[in-house]
Amino acid sequence: MRKKRTSVVHRICTLVGSLFCFILIPLLLINCTLIIKSITNKNEVPDIGGIFPMVILTDSMNPQLASGDLVICRKVNAKNIKTGDVICFYDPEGNGTATVTHRVTEIITDETGALAWKTKGDANNTEDEKPVRSENLAGIYCWRLPGLGNTAMFMQSTKGILLCVVCPLLLMAAYDKSCDLRQKKEKEKSTEALLAELDVLRAEREKSQD
Repeated sequence: MRKKRTSVVHRICTLVGSLFCFILIPLLLINCTLIIKSITNKNEVPDIGGIFPMVILTDSMNPQLASGDLVICRKVNAKNIKTGDVICFYDPEGNGTATVTHRVTEIITDETGALAWKTKGDANNTEDEKPVRSENLAGIYCWRLPGLGNTAMFMQSTKGILLCVVCPLLLMAAYDKSCDLRQKKEKEKSTEALLAELDVLRAEREKSQD
């Protein structure tokens, strides 16, 4: 009965570990890829196959987007942007790295004759002060994952990496080690039992020969 219970627990732990790996490993690979790209090319939003995640930090796009949402965007040719599209762009009034996700209200040309857009947050009363030039376009909004932005930011922090990556990997390594030790002990017990049975058979054979 105890052996059967141990087997069930082992199967459950193996299933949980497999599911955890199925979820964790892709997230870890994606996160590492984005971090490496952000370091090697600081002038562009890091992406994978033209797709990149962004975290919404304000409620300027309520009700469609809320603070703490994780949005998925994709890179697109600036000429394909239409009025009404929600775009992610480098803030013309920012430090060159801050991004904003707002809706295009009008397609215009700037003072140099280059393509640009007027933008506005759905929850804002006025349009953004400065037009967005096509060179500041990061991508177009595709869909959102409600509330996962805070989780994504936490996972990129030191505490998040330790809690969500390092600790689970250590636990998995410890679990694998314990499974190996248990299997080794069970094998040793089986070997001892087999040897004991052989000794009994040998003793019975010698007794019968006498």
